[in-house]
Amino acid sequence: MAVMSILDDLAMTVGFQGFVPRSLTFLSQVRQENSKEWFDAHRAEYETTLLEPFRALVDELGIAMLAIDDLFEIRPAIGKTLSRIHRDTRFSHDKSRYRSNMWLTFKRYRKDWTDAPTYFFELYPDGWRFGLGYYSASRDTMTLFRQTMRDNPERFLKVASCLGTTFDVEGERYKRPLIKDQPEALARWYNCKSFAAIANRTDMGTAFSGELVTTLTQGFMQLAPLYHYLMHIEAMKRAAL
Repeated sequence: MAVMSILDDLAMTVGFQGFVPRSLTFLSQVRQENSKEWFDAHRAEYETTLLEPFRALVDELGIAMLAIDDLFEIRPAIGKTLSRIHRDTRFSHDKSRYRSNMWLTFKRYRKDWTDAPTYFFELYPDGWRFGLGYYSASRDTMTLFRQTMRDNPERFLKVASCLGTTFDVEGERYKRPLIKDQPEALARWYNCKSFAAIANRTDMGTAFSGELVTTLTQGFMQLAPLYHYLMHIEAMKRAAL
């Protein structure tokens, strides 16, 4: 009985307990130092203040995410749900070796993942954000998205209402409206080249506690109607192949 009690107590303490102020300090220092020598000397700190809590956060969120889509990748590993801190600078003008932010994603496995709807949470030195959207939607994806909106704008607006006051639509937009005099509720989506529904936060008290799990779970579930709408577009793309 005593052993079971100890295990029960341990189970209550294991898991995501929040990030710590040092997590943000480390990301700030990465931005300033950005050298292999500095990072190698602080690798253990990276693992304890960022990698370990991110893994724990993925573990805590996994069951809820599978309730949205049972094909989500939920393994708490770099390259699966967790971003790499090392940057690929081969095709970038920015030659910084390391990122000063870190994120997690929940998405179905696919090679061209940048063109698929993805849930995400990101931590950076000045705050955090979370939401759902595309990293870089293709022209074909956005064409189908707009076509689906045009075919049934009432249905889309009902889906889009899931954003409530929590999320805003972000993304690069065309300089000129694609349809003149379109209602703003539709135009803010229709004129995007790619988009994401994002909640930007600076209340670090939430990020520094286990409350973050509840906040993300509720937010991700809130966006589920939009996720399933976008997955319908994915099905349309596959059917057209």
